[in-house]
Amino acid sequence: MVVYESCIFQALVLLLVANGAPILAGKALGERGTWPLDNGLILRDGHRLFGKKKTWRGLFSAVFLTAIMAMLEGQELLTGAGFGALSMVGDLLASFIKRRRGKLESSRARGLDTVPESVLPLYLLKDPLGLGLIDIMLIAGLFFLIEEFVSPVLYKLHIRNQPY
Repeated sequence: MVVYESCIFQALVLLLVANGAPILAGKALGERGTWPLDNGLILRDGHRLFGKKKTWRGLFSAVFLTAIMAMLEGQELLTGAGFGALSMVGDLLASFIKRRRGKLESSRARGLDTVPESVLPLYLLKDPLGLGLIDIMLIAGLFFLIEEFVSPVLYKLHIRNQPY
């Protein structure tokens, strides 16, 4: 039972690191290295592909720090790097959908802000992480709750730029 709970906890930690790394990199580096992933591309609908907040620095920090955390947890380096990359792909997918729906950058879209970036890496890496489908739903739900209740606190501490 301890090993099973450990897998859930480790996956949740990887998810928090992958999604927190770009925020921490932004705080540490300020405006340095903020090249947008979409290179400013505006689609026919008049909106950016992803937006200016989705940067190469954020992607690299997520991949790098999640790989380090995975190693510290006893996971493979590539599992961690893949987890960070897949989480950011999920985040980019959410941003893409939000731009197509006409939502402003950094606007809130409950569920859409957390589900793709959590479910994509958890599902695609479920075997090396030792997770089942119920575990994935549990972790995604916990991640949603953490985002809902911890993000406002991080905003008040000036760690996040938005309270969500």
